[in-house]
Amino acid sequence: MPRTLHPVAWWVWALALATAVSRTNNPLLLFLVLAVLGYVITARRTEAPWARGFVYYLYLALTVVAIRVVFRAVFATGITPDDHFLFSLPHLPTPDWYAGIRIGGPVSLEAVLSSAVDGLRLACMLCCIGAANTLANPKRALRVLPGALYELGVAVTVSISVAPQLVQSVQRVHRARRLRAGRAKGMRALRGIVVPVLEDALERSLRLASAMDSRGYGRTGSATAASRRLTGALMLLGMCGLCAGAYGLLDATAPALLGLPALAAGGVLCVAGLRLGGRRVSRTTYRPDPWRAAEWAVAGCGVVAAVLLFTGTGFDAAALNPSIYPLSWPTLPLVPTAAVLLAGCAGFLAPPPPPVTPRPAEAAPRPEKATAT
Repeated sequence: MPRTLHPVAWWVWALALATAVSRTNNPLLLFLVLAVLGYVITARRTEAPWARGFVYYLYLALTVVAIRVVFRAVFATGITPDDHFLFSLPHLPTPDWYAGIRIGGPVSLEAVLSSAVDGLRLACMLCCIGAANTLANPKRALRVLPGALYELGVAVTVSISVAPQLVQSVQRVHRARRLRAGRAKGMRALRGIVVPVLEDALERSLRLASAMDSRGYGRTGSATAASRRLTGALMLLGMCGLCAGAYGLLDATAPALLGLPALAAGGVLCVAGLRLGGRRVSRTTYRPDPWRAAEWAVAGCGVVAAVLLFTGTGFDAAALNPSIYPLSWPTLPLVPTAAVLLAGCAGFLAPPPPPVTPRPAEAAPRPEKATAT
């Protein structure tokens, strides 16, 4: 049946896919991830304002790739005689204390491709976050946060909602200018677009502040000063334990206590701090979002894809990071490809969004009959 999926399921799916992307710089797999994101968003996005901004994340991704390529071409390093030279930029001499970095000089095809692939990996991760922001309702995601993270979640929700609201404001101003036959383009049209958009953003912020104040945001519960200090100490120790555990897992020479034991102890302390800090916020939940089989399926698709790429079972790990030196066409490994396609199964495992019911048009008033006198 058509319904809105739990927002946490979309965020788990997107973050797991972004984690899988961080393990590879194979351009074929990265383009496959972009195709999967486009399919899932096309199939399961709603008509909400925040669901229309994914194209702007694509523009941001292209900008990231372009900036990475330009920086690699300007600050040319690691050029070898065996490279395929494309062109040469004017070389600027640098002082002795700036050794190791050269500005300008020859630009090779290998350097451009290497920078483009690195930028493409970061662009894919940005698009994964954009997909989560497009598919999940940020206001509904705020309701499932623990009480201790409620204030932080409100700040994150407001910051995430800024981009879709700005997109909606720009589109509305653009339609208004077209209706008024505005023909100014370029820098001349900038003043007519920026000022209404900023005014609309200011009005939205004032309405948001009024709504938060009317709903009692910022009011604390019955927590004492000692309880707040204990919560801070538990969270600080828990974060230290998580950092030590992560370091122990990544470093093979670290002691055994810095691995899973420190990670587990840090997680327990963080959970205790969150439970204790949740007493400061008194809030209720009206009609909580259900977590059903569709949520487990969507989140599991992303998690399984990330686990398959991290474990490296069934394929050569070198296929995830093909070398450009010497220049050769990358191969498409079977297991990572199946993992990415498995993440794309969320496009039909998730229920379809509910249809938008148009508002009934108001009946026009009937003209009064003229009466003869």
